[in-house]
Amino acid sequence: MSKLKVLIGGGGIGGLAAGLALLKQGVDVEIYEQAIELREVGAGLQISPNGNRALNFLGVFEQLKQLSTEAESKEIRLWNTGKTWKLFDLGKEAIKRYGFPYMTVYRPNLLQVLADAVRQIKPDAIRLGARCMGVEQNESQVTLELDGGETLVGDALIGADGVHSRIRGALFGVDKPKFSGMVAWRTLIPMNLLPAHMARSVATNWIGPGGHVVHYPLNGGTVMNFVGTLEGNSWTSPPWNAPATVEACTEAFQGWHEDILAMIGKAPSILKWALCGRDFLDHWTRGRATLLGDACHPTLPFLAQGAVFTIEDAVVLGRCFEKYSDDIPVALARYETARLDRAYRMVRGAADNTSRFHNKALANPQEADRFVADQWQQAAIGERYDWLFNYDATSAAV
Repeated sequence: MSKLKVLIGGGGIGGLAAGLALLKQGVDVEIYEQAIELREVGAGLQISPNGNRALNFLGVFEQLKQLSTEAESKEIRLWNTGKTWKLFDLGKEAIKRYGFPYMTVYRPNLLQVLADAVRQIKPDAIRLGARCMGVEQNESQVTLELDGGETLVGDALIGADGVHSRIRGALFGVDKPKFSGMVAWRTLIPMNLLPAHMARSVATNWIGPGGHVVHYPLNGGTVMNFVGTLEGNSWTSPPWNAPATVEACTEAFQGWHEDILAMIGKAPSILKWALCGRDFLDHWTRGRATLLGDACHPTLPFLAQGAVFTIEDAVVLGRCFEKYSDDIPVALARYETARLDRAYRMVRGAADNTSRFHNKALANPQEADRFVADQWQQAAIGERYDWLFNYDATSAAV
């Protein structure tokens, strides 16, 4: 496979993970990222055991673990009273059940660990300031056009350029992202500014009528990651994120529990994000080109699996190149077959959680008790999460 060259459009988590997976299989890789520096806008993310299993296969799990916080449990809290229900134990229980921990991770740390691993194998693999614009291909090669007219030629192309992917449009026709009507308010708050009782290694989900808030510690418990999502918004065009004020966020969450308002009040800065999705594609692959991650299966962040599934994609893609290295279109088609149904099941599951997290029944404490007892009883939790956490991208059929 040393003669194969794969072009990757996008140098985010998915593009770097795919590049690393392929480099480890002996494939030559060139990664093209439009930003002038590698960076992740956002804050934290959750890496469940299935994601850590895949990161271990890529050889970066131990490094990331040193930079991350291991979550002890997940819990549900009611938006206004603060009543608490435990979802499930994590920590040692996650390792016992699934073989790997459940971690909360600072996005730039994950990006840096992946980039370092890529550059260790191929120092010049990542090219910055290179915006992907178009794709052409024939039976023997694929050509990627960059902004400015430069063209690159390779044996295959991986479109890992996110929910607003240009490569997707070049392969399957332009379709615009669809705004969900929901806006996420995101911030990182120094833990020492918050009340002492918040300093717990717990992933907490506050649920309420028309919105929810997720928060958890990062960087060894020194920082609190906060994401508050509300329905009923309008957003008509790019850019899909914008700075917001503490005052505006406080007003948006008026009536929520004092812990929520305390976090917002101590936020050094806040970004608003429009949550967007795309219609499902029948196929991700066309000849010698395919899509990966948010380019083909963008999701609402309500199962904490967006980044995890992108990393799973990368591992499976690398394994398909190993197994079908003599026929690139077959390798890409097998990758699609192995991943498409699982990815779309995840996207549907995340969308289904909107009605659980934002239900009108949560406005009334008594109705909320009955609703939570029904939706978060152990059998229902197992049905929603076990199939995610038990999956092994390193051995799934390809």
